[in-house]
Amino acid sequence: MITITLPDGSRREFENPVSVMDVAQSIGPGLAKATVAGKVDGKLVDASDRIDHDAKLQIITPKDDEGVEIIRHSTAHLVGHAVKQLYPTAKMVIGPVIDEGFYYDIWYERPFTPEDMEAIEQRMRELIAQDYDVVKKVTPRAEVIEVFKSRGEDYKLRLVEDMPDEKQMGLYYHQEYVDMCRGPHVPNTRFLKVFKLTRISGAYWRGDAKNEQLQRIYGTAWADKKQLDAYIQRIEEAEKRDHRKIGKQQDLFHLQEEAPGLIFWHPKGWSVWQVVEQYMRKVYRDTGYGEVRCPQILDVSLWKQSGHWDNYKDNMFFTESEKRTYAVKPMNCPGHVQVFKQGLHSYRDLPIRYGEFGACHRNEPSGALHGILRVRGFTQDDGHIFCTEDQIEAEVTAFHRQAMKVYSDFGFTDVQLKIALRPEPRLGDDATWDKAEDALRAALRAAGVEWQELPGEGAFYGPKIEYHLRDAIGRTWQLGTMQVDFMMPGRLGAEYVDEHSQKRTPVMLHRAIVGSMERFIGILIEHHAGSFPAWLAPIQAVVANITDAQAEYVEEVRKTLANQGFRVESDLRNEKIGYKIREHTLQRVPYLLVVGDRERDNGMVAVRTRGGEDLGTMSVAAFAERLRNEHAAA
Repeated sequence: MITITLPDGSRREFENPVSVMDVAQSIGPGLAKATVAGKVDGKLVDASDRIDHDAKLQIITPKDDEGVEIIRHSTAHLVGHAVKQLYPTAKMVIGPVIDEGFYYDIWYERPFTPEDMEAIEQRMRELIAQDYDVVKKVTPRAEVIEVFKSRGEDYKLRLVEDMPDEKQMGLYYHQEYVDMCRGPHVPNTRFLKVFKLTRISGAYWRGDAKNEQLQRIYGTAWADKKQLDAYIQRIEEAEKRDHRKIGKQQDLFHLQEEAPGLIFWHPKGWSVWQVVEQYMRKVYRDTGYGEVRCPQILDVSLWKQSGHWDNYKDNMFFTESEKRTYAVKPMNCPGHVQVFKQGLHSYRDLPIRYGEFGACHRNEPSGALHGILRVRGFTQDDGHIFCTEDQIEAEVTAFHRQAMKVYSDFGFTDVQLKIALRPEPRLGDDATWDKAEDALRAALRAAGVEWQELPGEGAFYGPKIEYHLRDAIGRTWQLGTMQVDFMMPGRLGAEYVDEHSQKRTPVMLHRAIVGSMERFIGILIEHHAGSFPAWLAPIQAVVANITDAQAEYVEEVRKTLANQGFRVESDLRNEKIGYKIREHTLQRVPYLLVVGDRERDNGMVAVRTRGGEDLGTMSVAAFAERLRNEHAAA
């Protein structure tokens, strides 16, 4: 007898092994029709998979997050089915699930066109209408190889070669089309009706620009049309907020082919940068960090000693001089250890906190670069705390308060916390990792917050807390981190003298709040849709005259405000005031100060917001106080 325990605690008994679908059917035909997959003892399985032992079972439907992910994965396979019917010589590569959607990488002898995309989507709908079953067959490795050889699927064969230890594999059949996957997948195409193909882009085999180029078809799939419509609306809004588009409109920065993944900052964009940097510099000062500056390149011997050579060298840039090889730093931590090592520290000196706006370079694949959100050269608001084990909890909880204040000031109030746990490969033993992970849990517990855990996603030298911020249109961005590191200080010879006059290795806490400055500014642009709060805006106000008779007074107002540290420009062009107002509103300038004869004669300005609100006339001093208060509120 096999006992199946359901989430509500109820039990069902079966004389023989049963599939997930059998259990669902025993509960009711409605549930069976909605069953996408199952979760047996915490592991996702296909609805057709059989259970041959006492187990806990959750029936997965489209109402579950896992159900929607399975729908997306199966829709990616459906792309393959449609493509192979329309373009038989195409070769399928991989089709994973991504946030809110999926993609499929495909090799084809010519680029796909928008007309091709329409044809593929139409064929997918025709296939869904056939309401066919998706059939899973667990297949011996040798047979899998023969299946893909007979079909000319070269990339699938390469993927099989990458898994030498797999004796058998899951093949999923969409009628005549077959794909390889660990699954699970939907049992029938009726679950795939709510989808849309969204775009196509280039990609490279294994993400390496040295390899052959592929085409990547992106799409999205949902449980119902209401969710799809909301997603499409969100994507349309995201396109309006695209930081690359706004960056060009507002003349903030540009990128060009001669410097892939590197940014040319223009005066207005650099103004935003400086506001962010000076704000974060004040955070350093107020919370006990000494600001340092370390070299851009260091001999590879140091990177070998720190562990980066073995775990990160594929992402590093190198240079040579006088027969010595140097690495351009991908991160700042080894340099900060060198600062700590200059002189012997007592336990009474700890914690010691260093902060640096450290410029780093990482050799990201060209296909992964995206505006200023994913770059090769970036600057971090980086910091490292050298402390004892007993000080970890207090330092992490203090950092948490500090980070949450910063996010609130920049307009982010919905923040989720996650702990990324030990990855493969990694430095150190399990006991050390247990200690590091438990220290982070204890600190968050002390801070009174909830968190989610991410197995396998920590750094190679330690686990980390991640701060995930939700923006104005519901997207989530991972920004700050706090990492506990028991490894690197010892590898690099960092020591302090404890209360018993014994030399000890300090714990190293790696922390960043905004992370990459470039990425953070890109996120700010999209979060605020280019309409920065006045304290952050590249130009806080424009003073505009109605006629030439006010030109001298306009310049006087501009200089008065500029001398107080405000970012103000004047517009003395021979244009109608309505034209000037419209133009600066489109540039998202927070305030427009209009000056006519009456304002000039009374030493006043007429103040309008970019939202069209008329704030009336006020003195220059009163307007300056308004700006000053907005900055103080942040």
